[in-house]
Amino acid sequence: MYWWHPDNFIKKQQNLLSRAQIIKNIRRFFDDQDFFEVETPILQVCPVMDTHIHGFKTNLLNIDRSVKKDMYLHTSPEFDMKKILTAGVPRIYQICHVFRNAEGSKLHSPEFTMIEWYRAHADYTAMMDDCENLIRALAIQSGRQYLNFRDHQCDPFKDWERLSVADAFTQYTKINLDDCLNDLQLFKAKAQGQGIRVIDSDQWDDVFHAVMAEKIEPFLGMKQPTILYDYPVSMAALSRKKPNDTRYAERFELYICGVELANAFSELTDAKEQRKRYQEEMASKQKIYGESYPPDESFFAALEYGMPDSAGIALGIDRLVMLLLGVEDINHVLWAPVEGH
Repeated sequence: MYWWHPDNFIKKQQNLLSRAQIIKNIRRFFDDQDFFEVETPILQVCPVMDTHIHGFKTNLLNIDRSVKKDMYLHTSPEFDMKKILTAGVPRIYQICHVFRNAEGSKLHSPEFTMIEWYRAHADYTAMMDDCENLIRALAIQSGRQYLNFRDHQCDPFKDWERLSVADAFTQYTKINLDDCLNDLQLFKAKAQGQGIRVIDSDQWDDVFHAVMAEKIEPFLGMKQPTILYDYPVSMAALSRKKPNDTRYAERFELYICGVELANAFSELTDAKEQRKRYQEEMASKQKIYGESYPPDESFFAALEYGMPDSAGIALGIDRLVMLLLGVEDINHVLWAPVEGH
């Protein structure tokens, strides 16, 4: 049966009406705090600065339909929103569709809805506070004491857990992450000791992701939401290093019922350092996937001009709706799922 068939809409009608109300409540939350809602182009020169996230490619054509420039659908509105921060608007948010290729599961759609917001003159702890206030407000407005996924139940009104990545490795795997930061072979041996399969070609981030996926992420945010913070700097291409320990970066992810819901940074504003990290990420992407993206030079120009110290976050609205409604399949909260997904 096709997604547009009336019977399909009848089955999920209440989910869709609740989704619409939740998005209204999200807008009200940020409008009440004097955030400006902005709109930025979906077509980008560079869709992402992450080795393992993939964009959808298209072409900008001349009038004779010859190719003028390769363009990409954005995977996040991040780069252009940071340009707006640089222009002097201190609190901004955007609700938009974003596009990530090679993603599809009950928790992933290649096209999904994201809210991204930024505060100038703030760091990632302000984003942590925003998350607590937003999720609690939405739970109250939705009449929910708990957020649910599968058989798990999470109480957002309890004190939230704030757990560093290094402490999570110690707690869930007994691996001392500090010892492994610059020692791939030790990291592989420690992961194998936890029953994780590694292969010769695995790089440091492959091992990190495998340990996270099998031993840590499924257990986060079970009784109360978990903010997992301070990632190794190699896992945080756009975030500022911690001043007191430059091996780690001021990045966090939010987990509820084992579901990763949001990703936040204290923003890296150093243009030289950001260009270096971009080059490293693209070299890695080229080596692993045989593709890379051109630089967004206007983004680097904004950093050179002087982007203020700031913090930003991206949160998946579809997953948030799933958790508020207790739904297990992302397609059950989408008005129109991607066909073939």
